[in-house]
Amino acid sequence: MSEVSVLDARDVVVRYPGNPPVIAVNGVSVRVAAGETVALVGESGSGKSSLARAVVGIEKTAAGTVEFRGAPVAPLGIRRRSTALTGIQMVFQDPSTSLNPRRRIGDQISDGIATARARGAAGSTVEEWLERVGLPANVRTRFPHQFSGGQKQRIAIARALAARPSLLVADEPISALDASTQTSVAGLMRDLVAESGAGMLFISHDLAVVRRIADRTLVMFAGRVLESGPTEQLWSAPQHPYTQALLAAIPEPDGAGRIPDAPSTDDRGVWAEVPPVAY
Repeated sequence: MSEVSVLDARDVVVRYPGNPPVIAVNGVSVRVAAGETVALVGESGSGKSSLARAVVGIEKTAAGTVEFRGAPVAPLGIRRRSTALTGIQMVFQDPSTSLNPRRRIGDQISDGIATARARGAAGSTVEEWLERVGLPANVRTRFPHQFSGGQKQRIAIARALAARPSLLVADEPISALDASTQTSVAGLMRDLVAESGAGMLFISHDLAVVRRIADRTLVMFAGRVLESGPTEQLWSAPQHPYTQALLAAIPEPDGAGRIPDAPSTDDRGVWAEVPPVAY
């Protein structure tokens, strides 16, 4: 793994208007090296998606800095950032918000291939990308409404990967897929970004998948990172009570579900008072 940083976000704060204002991200720092997969985990509302949108330049930051390959990332909005930061691609949780309903899916994947070639990267064919995400090549002429939610997410992943990004930000990219393909698609994403020397920020609540694909993991709660470190180390010896609770809540292989003595994560006030682990 290279030590060249493709993403360096420092002390990022994302604040939404309100009375009082809502601080969705509170002083979070994250670095992704070339060839590295970094996972961001935590329950819904922890600030994961807000941070993801900030690092790709579609969410304004109230404080902190975000750099992509050493250059500042400015909050330009989704349309303007698509031309200014083509080296960053994002896969959203809901593919319906990112696929154009009026264009054939083959044409949309072709956009990604064209982006890769414009940046001097090798480009594969639409058919090859469809097959890589488990869809038959002959569906390229269909429109998004002709696919299920899981199939549309595979198309969105194919389009993003076809652009051969230097940084892939994936916000719950496999939540719409069936269980039998979640791990394989997540592994495909990791393999493709790693072989191209890219980095990936992978956001998920599925800790079992994260363990298989992430080099490092950051655990978020209430806008802050409570614990971070090498994924296997975090898994085998979690230091923060919240991380311990998340891991304890993973269903046992026999389907037994939550470990009976696992701490509850329902009381946000309790966790908010527990300080982050020093690292």
